[in-house]
Amino acid sequence: MSDRLPPLTALRAFEAAARHMSFAKAAEELHVTPAALSFQIKSLEDHLGAPVFHRLNRAVELTEAGRALAPGVTDGFQSLNTAWRSAQRLTNEVTLMVTAGPAFTAKWLAPRFYEFARAHPDIDLRFSATLRNLDFARDEVDVAIRFGLDQQDPGLWMHPLAGEWVVPVMTPDMAERFPTPESLRNATLIHDESIAFLRPQVDWAAWFRLMNLDIDAAHGPRFNGADHSIDAALAGAGVALGRRALVVKDIDEGRLVAPFPHAIGLQARFRFLCREGTENRPHIAAFREWMLDEIAKLTPVTEALTITPIEDIPPP
Repeated sequence: MSDRLPPLTALRAFEAAARHMSFAKAAEELHVTPAALSFQIKSLEDHLGAPVFHRLNRAVELTEAGRALAPGVTDGFQSLNTAWRSAQRLTNEVTLMVTAGPAFTAKWLAPRFYEFARAHPDIDLRFSATLRNLDFARDEVDVAIRFGLDQQDPGLWMHPLAGEWVVPVMTPDMAERFPTPESLRNATLIHDESIAFLRPQVDWAAWFRLMNLDIDAAHGPRFNGADHSIDAALAGAGVALGRRALVVKDIDEGRLVAPFPHAIGLQARFRFLCREGTENRPHIAAFREWMLDEIAKLTPVTEALTITPIEDIPPP
């Protein structure tokens, strides 16, 4: 028995057969005849000096040696596939895969991406709307937009985007019904629980403390998605505390108004992330610069507000 590995073709045949538990299905996947696949597995067994399959009448089963071999071979081919796709992506300047949370995708990326497509028709932009932590290599992600503190993640390059704030937003019609902060006592307050994890908490209770108002903020519908709370405000269902990135375009275009220009500044914000060393690849740099340009267009909305950091607001 040799210590050298058997040929890659033999290992590949074994991996497919062990996964399917069928020589015929493995042969079909690998585009070879069943006889050719059987020959490769026999070659592996000769190399090993022991059978890896029990050949039954209408099926196959792994032997003890086969069961010991199968997990490592499967992991090995998965690692090879991941490495190959990673190498391919380094030569791909055409496709750009961006992942962001559902709210940011719906409220920031989706309404604007046509502008990027118009300016960069040679780049095929793709989105993955998820809050799941993705592996840049395994999941073939180029750019991630994530909300959080300005921390440095190992192996990733980070660029902080604009500072975040929250401010009461409502439709123009509703603003006529509730002309003062005090009048919100009788309004339906919409709660965005997607940032309930922040400490200190940034919520209606904090905003009323900023305004020195003793108003019960416990009532009103609650949403675990920021985009849903904003949609409710757009529908005239109530008044929401809107986060900068998700409402600034609606404010600028008049669908929502912020009649009380007192905002709370968050410690967390959205960050642009990519793998370290890829930040200057042309399609990634182009997308980053476009995002920064889009953010800069709407800075007048922020400049019209008085922003108080959450840490400067008295605790309850």
